[in-house]
Amino acid sequence: MHFKSFLNSLPNGVKLVAVSKGQSTSQIRSLASQGQVDFGESRLQEALPKLNSLKDLKTVRWHFIGSLQANKVRQVVKAFDVIHSIDSLKLAKRISRISAEECKKPRVMAQVKFRNDPSKFGFTPDGLLEVWNEFIALPNIDVIGLMTISPKELDLNQRKILFRECRVFSEKLGLKDCSMGMSQDWKEAVEEGATWIRVGSLLFGGR
Repeated sequence: MHFKSFLNSLPNGVKLVAVSKGQSTSQIRSLASQGQVDFGESRLQEALPKLNSLKDLKTVRWHFIGSLQANKVRQVVKAFDVIHSIDSLKLAKRISRISAEECKKPRVMAQVKFRNDPSKFGFTPDGLLEVWNEFIALPNIDVIGLMTISPKELDLNQRKILFRECRVFSEKLGLKDCSMGMSQDWKEAVEEGATWIRVGSLLFGGR
C-alpha cells in the first residue's frame, strides 16, 4: 500500500506506529522522509544499532512494542519514548525506578489480555483492576493507555468484539489511548476505537 494514501485513510485521532523490526535503516529513513514520525521495535538487540544510526532523525519517536525483560528495562528507558508492553506491576515499578535514575518519564501502556492466549503476556482485566491504584500512582512514568494483541485464531468479527472491550475498559480506567490492530486487522481496530495502530508488512512488505 502506498504510504501517503494509507496515512490519509486514517481518521483524525488515529496514529500510525510503523513496525520497523526486521527493516533496514534506509527503509526507515524513506518513511521518515515522507512524514512518518512513530516507529515500533520489539527486539532490543536489533533496535539499538538502528536507533544509533538514525539519531540524526530528530522528529522520530521510538516505540517499544515487544515483550520487555527486566534486565533490558534500563536500555529501553534510555532509548525509547513510548513503551506499549507493561505486563505486570513488578515491571511497572522497575520502569518507574529506572526512569527516575535516568531522568526520564516515558509514556507507557499496560498490555491487557482479553482472551486466554498462552503465547502472549499481559494483565487480565481483573488483574489490572486489582493493582490499578498502585500502578497509576507510580512516579516517572506517564500511563496513557492500554495495548492489546488479538489471538491469531480469532476471525475479524471476534477481533472487533475484543477491540471494543479494550476501548470500553480503557475508558473505565480514564485512559485516552488504545494501541490495537495490526496489518491484518487495523481497519476493525480503528472502527472500535483504536488511537494507535501497529502496522508493518502493509508499509514495508513482507520480511
